[in-house]
Order: sequence, then structure tokens, then C-alpha cells
Amino acid sequence: MAQAAEATSGKRRGKAASAPPMTRDQLLQAYRDMLLIRRFEEKAGQLYGMGLIGGFCHLYIGQEAVVVGMQACLEPGDQVITSYRDHGHMLATGMEARGVMAELTGRIGGYSHGKGGSMHMFSREKGFFGGHGIVGAQVSLGTGLAFANWYRESRNVSLTYFGEGASNQGQVFESFNLAALMKLPVIFIIENNKYGMGTSVERASASRDLSKNGAPWGIPGEQVNGMDVMAVKEAGERAAAHCRAGNGPYLLEMKTYRYRGHSMSDPAKYRTREEVQKMREQSDPIETARKLLLEQGLDEAALKTIDDEVKAIVQEAADFAQQSPEPPESELWTDVLLEAR
Repeated sequence: MAQAAEATSGKRRGKAASAPPMTRDQLLQAYRDMLLIRRFEEKAGQLYGMGLIGGFCHLYIGQEAVVVGMQACLEPGDQVITSYRDHGHMLATGMEARGVMAELTGRIGGYSHGKGGSMHMFSREKGFFGGHGIVGAQVSLGTGLAFANWYRESRNVSLTYFGEGASNQGQVFESFNLAALMKLPVIFIIENNKYGMGTSVERASASRDLSKNGAPWGIPGEQVNGMDVMAVKEAGERAAAHCRAGNGPYLLEMKTYRYRGHSMSDPAKYRTREEVQKMREQSDPIETARKLLLEQGLDEAALKTIDDEVKAIVQEAADFAQQSPEPPESELWTDVLLEAR
């Protein structure tokens, strides 16, 4: 792995420290967070099938360990930005399930007042700067967030997520260049779930190791088991320490997998049921965490309590989303212009 040059900014000078292991309490919290995302997405899929959610809807089922593990590495003031497969990221940052679900159903109680839908929700309070529908567009925006951190001489980092399909976009490489040139504190996270909109990564990318995509600009990178929340956290801690020390950007390729189609309209006939089932049985991030917690002495009753709590949160979110009214026509004229002085 290439070593980054020493930082020249006083506030950001330093070296990356080794990451501490995940404690049982941290693993238990990660289990709960992943389970909340899984149950939320399952409920969103049900509501979509009932016609209560319209438009595009991309579920995060199977990839929960990536965002939960990375979120465990953040400090107050750090930012998160991602693509259209964004519900898991919202929940991981602490956004309320009821507000996210209400936005999915186009209701006034949603985070974008029912005007953004699945792909366009934001929360500055939680440091979440949106899901973005244009493939790869968020990468340059995430680099801009890192530029703001650099300019203010803060120790905050920008977590910029994108998929393996977006990794071939020109704006991604332009962002790599600027981030490396200015030593911006951004962690580029490729969520490689193996398939774009029906196309396997092997057919779409000549690169067989996407963690090396930043090598021409001297950006260090590593491949991570994105189905293991502890492995994600450990890699995330290394990347965050690297950025906070003023050493510039870092690239993480998360090897993960989505169980559902690209979106709710995708029957996913380009892969076999056996392939999906094998991943569920051998690599499911939630089941892996559950088994480890049981090995560490946690009893089944405690896990059942968490499961019941999560189901209650999700059901309340679904009820709130259906009871919240649709936005009035006057909302068409709000949030369209910001007058800055």
C-alpha cells in the first residue's frame, strides 16, 4: 500500500493510529443498527408492493454492515453523502425511521416534506448530505465537503459512498485528482455489491481490484469484507485516522452483496437463486453478528428483545407515514431558492 506524504498543515499533522477492536457493547449496537435497516427496508418493500410508495426505490438489504461499520468511526461534524440506495445511510446517521418512511410515501412528515422521495433526503443536523439520483454525482459533492473541512482546518472527514458501477464515471476520477492534489480529508467508499443495473462488475470494469483505482493519484486503498461489520469498522478507523492526520484521501472497496434487485422494478434474472441463497447462508452480516454475540455470552432473550423493539419502531414509522397528510400545493414553491448575503 502506498504511503501518503507527510501533512504540511499544523492542525492536521500526524500519523494514523491502529484501530481498537470492537467491544461486545459496540457489536450489540451494530447488530441493532443493522437489524433496524433490514426490517425498515423489508417494510419499505411491502409498502411499495401495496402501491403506497411510488417512483424508484432501491433497497439496502444485505449491505447493512458497510454503513453501520463506517458510522462507528465518525466524530461529531463528519459528513456522509451517498447515491440513491440511501435509506440505510440515513438510519445509520440517526435520522428517524418515521421521517424517512414518510418521505418514501410522499408525505409532509418526511425529511424533504414529501418532495424528494426515496433518492433525495437530507439532514444537516445528522451530517447527512443526501442521497443523489445521478450516478456518481455525489462523489464530487463529497469531495467539496472535504474541501470545506480542509479550508476550515477542522479534523472532520467526509464519507463519500458510491457503487462499483459509478466507479468508472469521469467525475469520480476528477474528484480523486483534486482530493489527492489538495490532500483533502475524504474517504471514498466503493460499495461493490457485484452488480449494477443487471450488469456484473466483471463485465463493466477492466479493473479487478477497485481499491487500486486511486493508485495513479497516490491514494492508498484496501479491499474490505463488507459483510463483516467488525472488519468494516477496523478499516474505517484506519482510513479516518489517515485523513484526520492530514494525509489526504483514502479509498475503501467494500466487497458486499445486495439480496434484492437493483430497484423494486428489477426481477434480478441475471443471477441465480442459488447464488443469492449461498450469500444469505454463508455471509449474512446480521446473522454473523448474532452468532458472535451468542458466543460471547449474550442470551437469546436479549436478542429477541432487540428484535421486538426494532419491529415496533418500523411499524410505528409505517403507521406514521400512512397517517401523515400529503404536502399542500404551496410546498411546490418552498425550498427552491436560497438567498445568501
